[in-house]
Amino acid sequence: MTQAFFAPCPRGLETALADELREIAQYPAVVAAAPFQVHREVPGGVPFSGEMAAAYAVNLHSRIASRVLLRVAQRGYRHEDDIYALARQQRWEQWFSPDESLRVDITAHKSPLHSLNFTALRVKDGVCDAMREALGARPSVDTVSPDVRIYAHLTEFDCTLYLDTTGEPLFKRGWRMERGEAPLKENLAAGILRLAGWVKGQTDRPFFDPMCGSGTFLVEAAQVALGLAPGAARTFAFEWLKGMDNKAWQALRADAQRAREAAAAAGAALQIAGSDISTDMLAMADANWQRAGLPGDARLKQVDARFVQPPFATPGVMLMNPPYGERIAVRGERRGALPEEAPRDEAEEAAANQFASAFATTLKQHFAGWQAWVFTGDLSVPRRMRLKESRRTPLYNGNIECRLFRFDMVRGGNRKEGGEGQKD
Repeated sequence: MTQAFFAPCPRGLETALADELREIAQYPAVVAAAPFQVHREVPGGVPFSGEMAAAYAVNLHSRIASRVLLRVAQRGYRHEDDIYALARQQRWEQWFSPDESLRVDITAHKSPLHSLNFTALRVKDGVCDAMREALGARPSVDTVSPDVRIYAHLTEFDCTLYLDTTGEPLFKRGWRMERGEAPLKENLAAGILRLAGWVKGQTDRPFFDPMCGSGTFLVEAAQVALGLAPGAARTFAFEWLKGMDNKAWQALRADAQRAREAAAAAGAALQIAGSDISTDMLAMADANWQRAGLPGDARLKQVDARFVQPPFATPGVMLMNPPYGERIAVRGERRGALPEEAPRDEAEEAAANQFASAFATTLKQHFAGWQAWVFTGDLSVPRRMRLKESRRTPLYNGNIECRLFRFDMVRGGNRKEGGEGQKD
């Protein structure tokens, strides 16, 4: 039976996710075991439809989605009792039993209801009352580690109920135990890589992160290039739902395992490298590379980003998520060069400008021919670097407004003569 699904993602990555899902839908193993159709993206994610196994394929292969939700019901509402009635009318027993624990989460956009917490309780009551009526027992509630997650989304007029097929969010690939300062979530990093043109099969294209931190961009870039399924080393909520199509799931997993075995040989050609000023960060990056099951050793070097040199003879893609403000001053150890009496904000501004100017000089002198991409919450980066970006893409890191800037490096070029270039 065809089901409707929704794959949410970080804001700004909806089009990238839709493109990724269309690629996944063309994988031979997916066409054979779990065909699905991708629909037009909407703010916050991408809807798609297919047999239940389609959710297995997207959970296994999507690098950008946050989770995969099965749409159970949708209806208009005027108050909380309407939402309770909608939840109670569903046949939840076809998906799980009263022995499973339950959690309900709710999101809203322009909903007229005053309390989302109370509305979530009404959804939970509707589910539990429906289960008790059908089977004589109700599930318990576990808000920390539930067996089953139900999501309700409210617009101004409609309520949609979803059953989660994912469990832990999809950015939790299972390899990152070592986390640096303010790490990027893996699915946001993967979306940025796609926007930077980094796609499957680029095993011979140079990639460099000069501020690699705990190595998120490095690991994601390697796995993308090698075509490794991001969900191959973890479990999913759908594995415990009733009606699980185990044959389709095993076929998808077997195909992912064959790709991993093939990657062992292809990994020798990878041209992926990272550097950082911190030895602690480099140790984290190396541990994460190994835990991700990537072939060989991570190519890492301790060096201040202001003094990096190209790690490969051929120009390629440079991608970084630099620290800024106080974090730059601490990691670059340059506070001593600033006036001691300078106010904190002025000192941070001076540190950021000093770092950006020195780093931009390094780019112009040593990285001609490279595409340099900078993902940052500091929207003034082009001004600080005195470089003209060729592209700027609005994105969000959680609730933080960010930009992905692209600089096309030409020796001695890209200099900006006043102003900040185009505005969003």
